[in-house]
Amino acid sequence: MAINYINSISPAAADGLVAEIYSQIGRDFGAVVEPFSLHSSLPTLLAGVWAACRETELIGIVPRNIKEIIASAVSHTNQCPYCVDAHTMMLNAIGEHKVAGFLSFGDASEIADPKLKAIAEWALSTRSPQSDIVLSPPFSSKEVPEIIGVAVLFHYINKMVSLFLSETPLPSNRGWLKGTLKRMAGWYFSFSMKRSKSYGDSLKFLPESELPLDLIWTQDSPYVAKGFAQFSIVIDELGETFLADSIRHCVQNYIDAWNGEHPGMSTQWSDQAVRDLDDEFKAAGRLVLMSAIAPYQVDEQLILRFRDIYPEDGALLGALAWGSFMAAKRIGAWLYAPFSTTR
Repeated sequence: MAINYINSISPAAADGLVAEIYSQIGRDFGAVVEPFSLHSSLPTLLAGVWAACRETELIGIVPRNIKEIIASAVSHTNQCPYCVDAHTMMLNAIGEHKVAGFLSFGDASEIADPKLKAIAEWALSTRSPQSDIVLSPPFSSKEVPEIIGVAVLFHYINKMVSLFLSETPLPSNRGWLKGTLKRMAGWYFSFSMKRSKSYGDSLKFLPESELPLDLIWTQDSPYVAKGFAQFSIVIDELGETFLADSIRHCVQNYIDAWNGEHPGMSTQWSDQAVRDLDDEFKAAGRLVLMSAIAPYQVDEQLILRFRDIYPEDGALLGALAWGSFMAAKRIGAWLYAPFSTTR
């Protein structure tokens, strides 16, 4: 499957750090899928994404079916059909066929198991910080690092996938074929799901990093905390490398006041948000802000305007990763708020 706008490294062509990471992804995830490989032109970013993913989604105390429900529901909330297909496929791999069918349409109301239904409803509400279920979450404090971690991870991944990939990982987008294709693919990935995994294996690719205060919700799980800390420091370094201070401050100020709302189809909100930037930075500011808040509004023309100033693949990938993760961290803060008051 083609990755849009940037070049990526195939498993066959990989060497060095990328080859090492790909080998572990193939072993523990089951295949080097495009949401990972799209990060490969920046090897440290690939390492950070993999560390946050593996230590949060693939292992831990929270069952994998709950994590895949969160991934599927968050992806529906973010209007990311690729990730909805991918993670309802993973639910099929676990044997949760009915739940997968419901979440393919973003519907939790028919899920029979009360715990799974509540988790799905919570995940579908993660962009609504004042909703009752977000203010009173259906899980315990010991589950916080993994459950909020998966939600934050997919609020990041959905944006990157929407920007760089097509609408489905399946070979056909025809509705009548999807159910069969998902079950076949689920069978393939079920083998890696059953394979035992050791904690912390993904953390060897990057140096240990101090946990930022805005990731404090990870603190009760050392492996989740280390994975997200590594990911966060890579993201910060990319933002400083590829984006002017004024762009980062403009985008961060908008995100700090954002409450999860979709801006609709008009792009006037982004014009207004970057109005005080110097003209030379406005196109980049709009692109990064749209990638963070409404990636479905990003079009080829805006990408090309950015590439006129920053022609390298790494600049585009790094800038959009920075914006996407800033928005995901903002969501993590309000998802953790009900627990922070009890500590």
